[in-house]
Amino acid sequence: MDWRSAIKGFQSYLKLEKSLSGNSIEAYSRDVEKLFQFSDREGFKINPENITLADLRRFIVWAAELGMIPSSQARILSGIKAFYKYLLMEDLIKGDPSELLESPKIQRKLPDTLSIEEINKLIDAIDLSKPEGGRNKAILEVLYGCGLRVSELTELKLSNLYLDIEFIKVTGKGSKERLVPIGGSAIKALKIWIESIRVHIPIKKGEEDLVFLNRRGARLSRVYIFMVIKQLAELTGINKTISPHTFRHSFATHLVEGGADLRAVQEMLGHESITTTEIYTHLDREYLKGTIIQFHPRS
Repeated sequence: MDWRSAIKGFQSYLKLEKSLSGNSIEAYSRDVEKLFQFSDREGFKINPENITLADLRRFIVWAAELGMIPSSQARILSGIKAFYKYLLMEDLIKGDPSELLESPKIQRKLPDTLSIEEINKLIDAIDLSKPEGGRNKAILEVLYGCGLRVSELTELKLSNLYLDIEFIKVTGKGSKERLVPIGGSAIKALKIWIESIRVHIPIKKGEEDLVFLNRRGARLSRVYIFMVIKQLAELTGINKTISPHTFRHSFATHLVEGGADLRAVQEMLGHESITTTEIYTHLDREYLKGTIIQFHPRS
């Protein structure tokens, strides 16, 4: 079994069996490609079925020597573990060499968040005199109001908006659908964009059902949304490294700080495991700690 055919089969498995998005499949493929590069070095040419646990441990050392930080190493190993799980399941190998492989110890970094005042500042800075201004306001309102991933936002469909009952249907990771509540501010911004601005755009064939479009009537890229947010941050003087995902983190953090049930937050974010959502309880503890320090008379 050669690497190219094994990687191609792995990609098909991720697409057909796991229903992963193109971006996720590409990320997993890059992880296995790095192991392929390592195994193809001069004097160390070895096929995927012959890789051992010792080889994988040397691979980790090699990755570290290239300057990869522990979090990057851990992510790559996650992809490699998925690859060998696939090979084992397809009976292409007799044992999984990655089974006993430990990921590098990493300190879990709490995600950056924006305060409510900072979010308002960013939204208020949008130039509504331009057609894209109404669209960009709707984008930020939906990102923060619904806690969407940027890919979920770019794929949001008109047919999945149930604004009369204040819900939207979102397609998340693994093509899993969920219903997410949507508040008044986001609904108002969406209606202005859809009913007053979007109707005047000549829409590209096949994109008719997408909510957010560029001026040529085509879907927006994730990079474009990142650039919009970056420009607004520079304009408002917010000196934080923010991205579309920052609005998702802020959405969850503000809910937990306000006393929302963690299971409800998990459902709205579309997290498969509650442990992923539990990071926001740590954020909540920091918020409570700060509140005590600020307001307790003996602090």
